[in-house]
Amino acid sequence: MSTTGRVVLVTGSASGIGRAIAEAFAAAGDRVVVADVNRAAADEVAAELGALAVTLDVTDPETVAAALDEVTEKLGPVEVLVNNAGLVAGGGTLVDLPFEVFDTVVSVNLRGTFTVTKTVAAQMIKNGNGGAIVNISSIGARQPTPGLGHYEATKAAVDALTRTSAIELASYGIRVNGVAPGPVYTPMTAGLMENPEAREAWESRIPLRKIATTADITPLVLFLASSAAGHITGTVVQVDGGQLLV
Repeated sequence: MSTTGRVVLVTGSASGIGRAIAEAFAAAGDRVVVADVNRAAADEVAAELGALAVTLDVTDPETVAAALDEVTEKLGPVEVLVNNAGLVAGGGTLVDLPFEVFDTVVSVNLRGTFTVTKTVAAQMIKNGNGGAIVNISSIGARQPTPGLGHYEATKAAVDALTRTSAIELASYGIRVNGVAPGPVYTPMTAGLMENPEAREAWESRIPLRKIATTADITPLVLFLASSAAGHITGTVVQVDGGQLLV
């Protein structure tokens, strides 16, 4: 495990976009925390990256606090937080979507982002050294897709939370920004993306005619967390191949 670099905590980083983000920070020499509700998967990723794995359920404030205590004890205080943990949990129109699906998505995507931000930001304020927070949103916050309204509503709320957090935390030297991907090829979306008709339907909405890979997302996350973005806060940047243009 690296003994230099910043302490970077990435939620939901045992797979998909979160894993790619953790890999990118580790490659840059940072001390990465692979934080995930799936501890076995987190341990596997952390072993590959030379990182620290912690069990973190973003819906449970007690486990979030316990995970932060463990990170602080083993690596030091968190300097960069990436709120990546999120899910769709199913689809359905407004009148058909089960309440439990809606509640699950709100609990993870919105309340989870709020809970982890609240806990980590409080530590950053106490330490007095500033910090950077990057929230993973979605262009769905601004472009509706029938059947995904529950998910998109939580991402719109994450965007609002990003802006409010940026204002409230600015005086402490803590910057808060967001990254809003369009469709990304990950294990979670592989079934859809490997269906030629479904993939063509998605790509037809994208001017660059390409589904993003995780490698298309990570550079912006690292930039927003870096000193090169020292005067950027409260912004949410889309990485969508131009999809929001059409």
